[in-house]
Amino acid sequence: MEFEKIVMGRYAVKKFDGKKVSEEKVSKLKELIRYSPSSYNIQPWKIKIITDQATKEKLAPVSWNQPQITTCSHLLVFCADKNVADNIDRLEKLMIKSGADAEGIKGYVGMMRSFEKGMDDQKRLAWSQRQTYLALGNALNGSKSLGFDSCPMEGFDSEAYSKMLNLPSNLVPTALCTIGYAADTSKSKVRFDENDVFI
Repeated sequence: MEFEKIVMGRYAVKKFDGKKVSEEKVSKLKELIRYSPSSYNIQPWKIKIITDQATKEKLAPVSWNQPQITTCSHLLVFCADKNVADNIDRLEKLMIKSGADAEGIKGYVGMMRSFEKGMDDQKRLAWSQRQTYLALGNALNGSKSLGFDSCPMEGFDSEAYSKMLNLPSNLVPTALCTIGYAADTSKSKVRFDENDVFI
């Protein structure tokens, strides 16, 4: 599918039909998410994927009982990873393993470490959450490209999700992406005029 058709055809599904997306397609989606862009390529996110209906039912009340949660095939919980320093360590090792010269990337790695140290906890979280939304974008357009639908969601209790999913303290649920096959129909897209967007 052409990218233009993906962007114009994608919409926020409010109710899914309950049909399961094949694991083959979900694997392809995971790969598209994995290749999302991020600043410095630090990739400060983790995505929890929930398919168990009982878990989705338990999460529904802390998701304002929105029907997407219980009717979707898969619920993707996008978590910002506050442990940026660990991600930089992992990235450095991965770069060297992938053929980069340890001395050659020393300056780049040092720049990343200086960047990380210059943030307090609040700024670190805010930065990680902004990066996480880049991965969410790939999930939304990627879903449409693979022939199924999605809905981005912020209407949920992040702290409750953390507790109920037993997530480590460095992972902060930031956005949800429900995927599946739409049981509703798309309305015409309403967007600001080009002159209102581009200045």
